[in-house]
Amino acid sequence: MKAPLRTLALLVLAPCIAAGETAPVPKTAPEVQKLGYYVGAWVGHGETKAGPLGLAGKLSSEQTCEWFTGGSQVVCRGEEHGPTGTRAFLNILSYDQAARSYAQYSISSRGEAEYDRGGSLVGNTLTWLLKQDAGGKPAKFRYTEVHVSPVLYTYQADVSLNHGPWTTLATGEIKKVK
Repeated sequence: MKAPLRTLALLVLAPCIAAGETAPVPKTAPEVQKLGYYVGAWVGHGETKAGPLGLAGKLSSEQTCEWFTGGSQVVCRGEEHGPTGTRAFLNILSYDQAARSYAQYSISSRGEAEYDRGGSLVGNTLTWLLKQDAGGKPAKFRYTEVHVSPVLYTYQADVSLNHGPWTTLATGEIKKVK
């Protein structure tokens, strides 16, 4: 009984062994490789502006980002401190091949959860445009990052309420520390 099984196994595996073939490793898309920008430890400082969605005040954050197993997503864990207190967060950054845009899933220690699609990276500028409700009114949010260098990016968050003009909510910079 053992001999026929060995023979069958050799017949099935011999062509692969002889040719030295292994399963092909999928190529990582250039858009996915660009997510590597975020891998490392980062510290941020900024400020919120007083407005329709919150108080003015100082912001600070710390986060560490790493490639997820398989190398297709980046996972970031961190903490933010601002006028409304402290919150821990987890962000998963990815590239959606079908939609041809960046995507982000975020959760926080305050019970918040958000899934954003449609991020575009043009040159060194990453932009997100989101439609959501804010206080029962239609709102558009725009988040822009400018990758100034491999170790520094600036950000600005804006909102347009009820189809009105854009108002800046927050600005700041985030520096890579390792």
